[in-house]
Amino acid sequence: MGWSFRVHGGIALALSAWVLLSVVLAWLPGNSPWAGMTWLVAAGVLFLVGVAAWVRVLACKADKKMLWLAFRCLPGRLQAVLGALALVGVLLTLIGAFQEDNLQTDGVEDGRYYVYDTTPLHKGRAEVSQSAYEVVREREQRGVLPVFVAVFAGVAGVVFSAGELRRAGVRSGSVGAAT
Repeated sequence: MGWSFRVHGGIALALSAWVLLSVVLAWLPGNSPWAGMTWLVAAGVLFLVGVAAWVRVLACKADKKMLWLAFRCLPGRLQAVLGALALVGVLLTLIGAFQEDNLQTDGVEDGRYYVYDTTPLHKGRAEVSQSAYEVVREREQRGVLPVFVAVFAGVAGVVFSAGELRRAGVRSGSVGAAT
């Protein structure tokens, strides 16, 4: 596999681990050092890394079956790390989705912190203290950011698989050439 595939896949893998670390820190009591990180930042980076991965897969002219066969040719430790990150991301997303969470951050205006209450009978905007706003923001991160852990791990797996196909010299759509 070429160095550019290793760098690209390594970046996606590192981003997956970094987002997982920020999610774990958001679960711990106290202020998270990355409390200001929003899902928009992760989504923007994911878009850039994901589009580059999509272009690489299209350049390899590989279908899903070929990518799966190439993934199986990756080293076992790498497969285990990618699978573990994807699984942890999915599990943390499910845990965050099933939490009772009726407050959402609504923004900061003129030094005042606002949240939006989604309780069925009390919907509306409310002003809260800065500490309450930070608690709501961390709770949002616990529910949204784990999705990016799984997706970045998936992007890394696709890039490494495309690199493996490129190394093997597979360019056609035939699966038999990959084995």
